Amino acid sequence: MPSGAINLSIVVPVYKEERNIRPFLERVEPVLERLGRPYEIIFCLDPSPDRTEEVIHEESLRNPSIGLLVFSRRFGQPAATMAGILNASGDWVGVIDVDLQDPPELFLQMLETAEAEGYDVVTAKRTSREGETAVKRAVSHFGYTMINRFSEVPIPRNTGDFRIMNRKVVEELRGLSESHGFLRGLVSLVGFRQGEIEYERDARLTGQGNYNRYLGSLKIGLNGLFGFSTAPLQIMMWTGFLIAVLSVVGIVAMFILKLFLGEAFPLGIPTITVLVLFMGGVQLAAVGVLGEYIGRIYEEVRHRPLYIVGRALNLQVRSTHGRR
Repeated sequence: MPSGAINLSIVVPVYKEERNIRPFLERVEPVLERLGRPYEIIFCLDPSPDRTEEVIHEESLRNPSIGLLVFSRRFGQPAATMAGILNASGDWVGVIDVDLQDPPELFLQMLETAEAEGYDVVTAKRTSREGETAVKRAVSHFGYTMINRFSEVPIPRNTGDFRIMNRKVVEELRGLSESHGFLRGLVSLVGFRQGEIEYERDARLTGQGNYNRYLGSLKIGLNGLFGFSTAPLQIMMWTGFLIAVLSVVGIVAMFILKLFLGEAFPLGIPTITVLVLFMGGVQLAAVGVLGEYIGRIYEEVRHRPLYIVGRALNLQVRSTHGRR
């Protein structure tokens, strides 16, 4: 379909999802047909060891509105999502996972809300999270709390990448050219009018997610924290300052007690050991925080591509590498 003729593009990052492709299309295609506007579905595939690519190719022969980007190697879901957004042709671009935890029927409500209220972005906010462990929910809650406490931009709680955005927002995202691709943070960063709708999230249709069930949310949260805030650096600075002040106070107190009050202090090897370990831990944590920021600087100055498109199907590729 020629560029400019498409009203809605749906971006779907996939990896090892051969069992979910057809059930997903069986639900999303009737929704898009009911919309009555030209559309495209863009599967963004990290090369998979299963038949995900073959299944998508077979479906694309049936429906030419189904497109496919296959990357030269595995770049990860954030990069795959950004690749789909930057190569989408629609006036509106939606993002959704293929596992049907997020109901595609909500695209109709998001579009209606956006057009009625004049929003440039509409995000779907989860009121429940079926199929997720208590540990994952706790980590997610903690992560959003930390991000919104320290981030330079507010990032809506209990949201993922499930949203729609208009062409204006997409073009601003194209200009950012950041290497980590934390979409929910980047969309908040570009601003414009943004709204929300609420929904209950379902359990995954089949199989297991490709994120670590315990640490995946923590990794995402740290990405958001380090990518959109310098607060960890300030926290470590003030922690060091506080320890230094307490140390000086302790030294002065011991000096007074020893010289003026005749206090006899026993040899405190255990105390000294604990203090040395504590200080060593604080210093290592500080070095780790510095390393996170220095590593991000290193990745940005190398200017390596966010992704590399190996081949495309039924798509007019606009960006093969995710860099300006």
